[in-house]
Amino acid sequence: MTDRRAGAGPGAAGHLVCCDLDGVVWRGETPIRGSAGAIEQLRVAGWRVVFTTNNSSLRIADYVQRLARVGVPADPDDVCTSAQAAAALVCAGLTPGAAVLAYAGPGVVEALEARGLRVVSRGPVDAVVVGFHRDFDFDGLTRAADAARGGARFVATNLDPTYPIDGGVIPGAGALAAAVSTAAGREPEVAGKPATAMAELVRSRYGNAGIVVGDRPTTDGAFAAALGWPFALVLSGVAGSAGGEPVPDPPPPYVAADLSQLVPLVLAAG
Repeated sequence: MTDRRAGAGPGAAGHLVCCDLDGVVWRGETPIRGSAGAIEQLRVAGWRVVFTTNNSSLRIADYVQRLARVGVPADPDDVCTSAQAAAALVCAGLTPGAAVLAYAGPGVVEALEARGLRVVSRGPVDAVVVGFHRDFDFDGLTRAADAARGGARFVATNLDPTYPIDGGVIPGAGALAAAVSTAAGREPEVAGKPATAMAELVRSRYGNAGIVVGDRPTTDGAFAAALGWPFALVLSGVAGSAGGEPVPDPPPPYVAADLSQLVPLVLAAG
C-alpha cells in the first residue's frame, strides 16, 4: 500500500493536497474517470493527499470505505468533514452532555457524539445543527426552526446551495439551512468551507502549507484564500457545468478538466 504520511517519498516536505470529494473524486455514485490514478500519482511523488468535504451526511468510516471502493486507500485521519467542523464549533460554547438537535445526516450525529454532546430529536436543546440530508421534511424543519427561534445556538455545516450528482445538481446544505433560517428569522453560524472553523480544523490536523483542490470557486476557492494556500480548480463538478459557477476571472493558479489533468500541472510546479 502507498505510504500516505506527510513527507513520505523524495522531496515531499510540506507537500499536502486538501482534495474535495463531490465533483472531484466522484459525482453522485459515479467515480470521476482518472481520479484514483491521479491521487496515486501524487502519493508516489511523495505528496500527502487528504480529503476535505462539506458533505456532512456520512460517517468517517463510510467515507474511508467509499474511497476504497473507487481505488483510493485512506485512513480516518485523512478525511476532514464539515460535520467535524460543526461539532468543534458547537462544543466550544457548550458543556459536555449538552443537548443538540441534529437536523442532518449520521455524519453530524457521529461528530457531535465524539465531542461528548448528546444528540436528541426534539427540544428543549442548547444548539441545532443543520446539514445535508435527503430525508428533509416539514416536521423536521419545524423542530429545527423552533429550536433556533427559541434561542438555541444555530449552526449550519455549510452553505453550498447545490450538491453535484450524476447528470446535474440537487439542493445542498445551504438550501436546507436557508429554509430553517427563513422560518426561524435568524442567520446560522457556518462551520464548513470556507468558514474559519473548517480552516482551523485543517490547520490543526495537517499543518500550515498545502494546496486546495475543488470544483466550486465560491467554496473551495474561498477556502484556499482563507488558508492562504493556492487553489486548484477542476471542472468535473459545479464549476463550468450548465447552470453552475463560472471560472473566476482572473482564473486560479491551476485549472483543469478533472483531477487526472490537474495533477501533472501541480507536480510540474513542484
